[in-house]
Amino acid sequence: MARIVFELPAHFAFSTEVQIYISHVNQGGHLDNAQLLSLVSEARLRFFQAIGFPAEDDPDTTIVVGDIVAQYKSEGFHGEVMCIRMTPADFNRYGFDLVFSVTEKSQGREVARGKTGIVFVSRTDRKVVPVPGAVLERLQAMQQIG
Repeated sequence: MARIVFELPAHFAFSTEVQIYISHVNQGGHLDNAQLLSLVSEARLRFFQAIGFPAEDDPDTTIVVGDIVAQYKSEGFHGEVMCIRMTPADFNRYGFDLVFSVTEKSQGREVARGKTGIVFVSRTDRKVVPVPGAVLERLQAMQQIG
């Protein structure tokens, strides 16, 4: 089976750090593949908090992850701090891709890369809705930096 090939953008608009806890490690002694998604989910939450979403004036709009692509590059180990960088890309009417890069902080070793497909939905009827205008403006401004 061919491996996924995923190129990273030159610029990332957001960065946060997350430590690998013992609960993230599997019997092989390294970061479990499912737990990587947990770390990326934490970073995604921080990303949205940084852009002010969800907005108090639009409590009905939320997000769901439509898909995810992950390419593992090396092992992560208990106690290591991961630098998770993210940037928005490939916008459409109802969402965008959130591209991520995960590297070990002290040595800069790449652990994983990928993207999640973000879709905006109504909390009330659970149907897709257009990206809120203010959110779209903030996301597009992030792309312009760099």
